[in-house]
Amino acid sequence: MTSTRPSLRLASYNIMKCVGLDLRRQPRRILTVLDGVGASLVLLQEADKRLPPRPAALPHFVLDEAGWEVADLGGAGSLGWHGNAVIWRRGEMKLLEIDHIALPGLEPRGAVRAEFDTVLGRIRVIGTHLGLLTRSRRQQVLHLAQELAGLPAMKTILAGDFNDWSRGRTLDLWAPALRFLPQLASFPAPRPVAALDRIALGKGLQATAHGVYSARPAHIASDHLPLWVDLTSDTAP
Repeated sequence: MTSTRPSLRLASYNIMKCVGLDLRRQPRRILTVLDGVGASLVLLQEADKRLPPRPAALPHFVLDEAGWEVADLGGAGSLGWHGNAVIWRRGEMKLLEIDHIALPGLEPRGAVRAEFDTVLGRIRVIGTHLGLLTRSRRQQVLHLAQELAGLPAMKTILAGDFNDWSRGRTLDLWAPALRFLPQLASFPAPRPVAALDRIALGKGLQATAHGVYSARPAHIASDHLPLWVDLTSDTAP
């Protein structure tokens, strides 16, 4: 009798503060896209409005009504920290721990960390949105790699908007303990040419499939398309 290994779909999505390419702020349109992606766990970028106190662009009550849980990373009405947020389908996993990771560089940037009990066992996710300058991105990836090296061993996913226009393996060289999935163009949404959004896996995880979700209204809901991956564990949970 053939057994199927448990699988978890994770997505990363820069939602551009829920302002679409038609210049309309429509949070529920973002939820329509997420429903199409079908992910159980999502790392969001640009999830809050720009000006202090940086209220959530994707309101908590809208997410709650749609069956999403939110990691309390922001406070004061924000959805995340430095625009990075973590949401997951209610009842599909249990949040165990959260934290912030301050990042170096000229621009104010950061990353968020969350750990969950899932069908794949305990996993760690780190969501980030890196800087526009190559030097800053290098510092930030090296800092994240150093942070990970100091944490207990755990199945880990790093994902987000890396703002990296290069077509080489730069990120792999900066974080050799992680395996970056092959580049897939996700920006700009109507006609993607750049693989700005990336997902990297640590030990103990395998990607059985990954892709970019482009069905309508994703082409207009944000300037990025969501990136997704189906994960299985290559060790016992």
